[in-house]
Amino acid sequence: MKGTTLERIVGLFILAAIGCMSYFALKLGSVNLSPTETYSIEARFSNAAGLIVGSEVSVAGVPIGSVTGLKLGKDFSAIVALRINKQFPVPSDSIASIRGHGLLGDKYVSISPGSEEDSIKPGTRITDTESSVDLESLLSRFAFGAMQGDKTDKKEPTKEP
Repeated sequence: MKGTTLERIVGLFILAAIGCMSYFALKLGSVNLSPTETYSIEARFSNAAGLIVGSEVSVAGVPIGSVTGLKLGKDFSAIVALRINKQFPVPSDSIASIRGHGLLGDKYVSISPGSEEDSIKPGTRITDTESSVDLESLLSRFAFGAMQGDKTDKKEPTKEP
């Protein structure tokens, strides 16, 4: 009888520990279990390198939504689907940019709000965008450009009698 009481206490302790760990995992993982009203818009970028589904959308560093999809447009541009929280209306003349958290950090969409009174309607597209800076292409362009410059700048030394 004494053993079963001890086993019940240990079992309850383990269940309480699992409950606490689950609670903190959801809070620290910033998972939102409460439904929020959102609306969908799109943004067209010439390059969306590094952006993934689930990346955040922010205004002035404050998260207001997330990226819900990426697809290739007919003109070979990247069409990024965004889901924005309804309590944050985005002005119609806003600019969407792909930024990174630090040099090698995750990419996110930053929206710079414009000054228009009317906001973007759900389902419309932001066309005023700034694409992602591709660090690899910049480095390769610099390296190969510097190498090309070295080849043309070198001159054979002339021997003077």
